[in-house]
Amino acid sequence: MEVNVIGAGLAGSEAALQLSKRGIKVNLYEMRPLKSTGAHKTDKFAEFVCSNSLGASDCSNASGLLKKEMELLGGELIKLAREYSVPAGNALAIDREMFSEAVTKKIENDNNINIIREEITEVPEGCAIIASGPLTSDNLADSIKNFTESEHLHFFDAIAPIVEKDSINFDKAFWASRYDKGEASYINCPMNKEEYDKFYNILINAPRIELKEFEKNAKFFESCLPIEVLASRGVDTLRFGPMKPVGLVDKRTGIENYAVVQLRQDNSAKTLFNLVGFQTNLKWGSQKELLQSIPGLENVNIVRYGVMHRNTFINSPKVLKASLQAKKRDDLFFAGQITGTEGYTESIATGMLAGINAARFINGEKLLELPDITMLGALTRYISDINHEKFQPINSNWGIVEPVVLPKKERKNKKLKSELIVKRSIDFINGMY
Repeated sequence: MEVNVIGAGLAGSEAALQLSKRGIKVNLYEMRPLKSTGAHKTDKFAEFVCSNSLGASDCSNASGLLKKEMELLGGELIKLAREYSVPAGNALAIDREMFSEAVTKKIENDNNINIIREEITEVPEGCAIIASGPLTSDNLADSIKNFTESEHLHFFDAIAPIVEKDSINFDKAFWASRYDKGEASYINCPMNKEEYDKFYNILINAPRIELKEFEKNAKFFESCLPIEVLASRGVDTLRFGPMKPVGLVDKRTGIENYAVVQLRQDNSAKTLFNLVGFQTNLKWGSQKELLQSIPGLENVNIVRYGVMHRNTFINSPKVLKASLQAKKRDDLFFAGQITGTEGYTESIATGMLAGINAARFINGEKLLELPDITMLGALTRYISDINHEKFQPINSNWGIVEPVVLPKKERKNKKLKSELIVKRSIDFINGMY
């Protein structure tokens, strides 16, 4: 039996590779380059669109635990992400072009995977994984909506600008990671109060790109808000968010700054850097004025402006089981951001689980539903929890995991709590084999 995988993004690519290594033939459908999404730039598989970071790298963070679980469960893309990583302090960031190229070649050279470059407009018959992503085409989205008999929800995703490192003024900018954790791999542009006030006034008065009519009632995802939306919540909101100065001190001056803009390496050549947390929908002329008001970026060369696009996800609590299997059809699975899991790491992880379970379904085996003592289990159980009244996208976080019981005197010890959660998860997964 063959499996049709719809979409060759992060989730679809991982799902296809999981099926292939279990000896199952895959038809992998990708509509690019015949039809573009408006956000992708290439026809390569597993393309990173918004940022080049998969979040925290070590298990002291929820996203780091999810990465460790993927490694233990035999994830394929997480191996390539490690191989094509670039310095990013405590985070796992990748050279997006090299990573995507490597995934594409791996799939092209896989004899079990048949690549079909065409748009799928209807929910396919037979065993299938829909991993068409948050930019699912309108025709397929309508078909999914009819199949699920539930409304799609929409939120906006915004992309941060990318600039050339050689155009940054390092008389003002400095290298550091917050609290000196890991290597000093971020570029930091410090601001005093006067500079911040000027920046803020430009930002809140800058014109935005007008939304299309069908986008006007869509919702923002809280952890990926455009910087102008954050700024509208108050003059100091940015200083406690993406521009927080704590733990970032220029050793040349020893000054504790009023605000700091961070830039993260975007490619292996270290020539391109993206602005951390600077997703935006400002008009491009306004973006240039705003960025060049930042100390150190006065003459910066912007190679990609920020853009914003609508993302689509299904009402998973009504549609999916924790196995990512559709409730209405045993041979249909969903994976990636279309399920309401937010983030690159989460997309890969759900693609991995969907691939594993589609293979188990074909082989007549019990499907894998991880418990919520694991991060992946907590994530899939959260999105499939029928008790949600207003389902919104979620990423990996400690709050969705089954809590550990600590002695009363240790209950506020967050470090110990996370260490015990990590150990419990790793022990469980190791015990599966």
